[in-house]
This record gives sequence, structure tokens and C-alpha cells, in this order.
Amino acid sequence: MSSEKPQSRPGSPPRSFRTDYPAGRPTSIRWGIAHILSTYNNTIITVTDITGTETIARSSGGQMVKSDRLESSPTAAMNAAQKVAEICKEKGINGLYIKVRAKGGHQGPKNPGPGAQAAIRKLSRIGIRIGKIEEVTPEPHNGCRAKGGRRGRRV
Repeated sequence: MSSEKPQSRPGSPPRSFRTDYPAGRPTSIRWGIAHILSTYNNTIITVTDITGTETIARSSGGQMVKSDRLESSPTAAMNAAQKVAEICKEKGINGLYIKVRAKGGHQGPKNPGPGAQAAIRKLSRIGIRIGKIEEVTPEPHNGCRAKGGRRGRRV
């Protein structure tokens, strides 16, 4: 027996190379960043390039529904995510890093609203590759003085 490796045709991938891409060549993924601001009043989705400087697509729950009380609903967030995903596919972006943000800060709630999870789910179902999901809610660090005076709020 000889200890030679099996020869493959020139220009084709080696035999040990297995892939699920057609014709054996992997497609390159163009990444973007999806900033999802999800409050209890609205859900805003903005997609930027990988540096975060140029806005590629944006949409909000308020653009999808007529009533004010439905702006933060998961249905409005899913429709906004679908609109953003179609624009991204037109511009050639097929992968997204996701940054989820709630209002946070000094007086805002620290947990995201009901539209964040629905928007992420819709983006992945449409066929966009999801990279890293990160939570970027701003945390207060004893910067501003809380309202209410020295002895607090008296009821």
C-alpha cells in the first residue's frame, strides 16, 4: 500500500472538504449591525454598516400600525423587521449582529419591551444570518441626582 493522498482534480476542493454550499464554494457574508430599541411605547429598528456610522435601513412599529397603543406590539415589531430585512437584502447584507437596547438610564425601565424578541425571531426566519446578540441598555452609574429631594418623595 502506498501512503499517497487521493488526488483531486485541479480547481476543485479537496475530497476531505465538505460543505453545504452549492458547487463547493462558500459564499461570503456581508455583516451589518441591527440596533433594536424596544420600549413599552415603540420598537425602533436601525441597521447600520459594521462600523456603525452609515445607516442602511430603519423602521419602527409606529410606521406599521395606525393606533398609538399598538406601536410596541410584537406584530408591529415583526412587520418593521420584515421591512428592514428586505432593504438589507437589496443592499447585499445577509448577516446581522444584533444590539438590543431598552430605555434604561436614570429613570427608564432596564428590561426591553415586548417587540424585541419578535423582531429578532422575524429577522432570522426571513433568512438573514444572525451573529451575536448583545444587550446594550445604558446603566446609570451615580451620575445624576435622583429627584425627590433630600428626604425622598413624601406621599
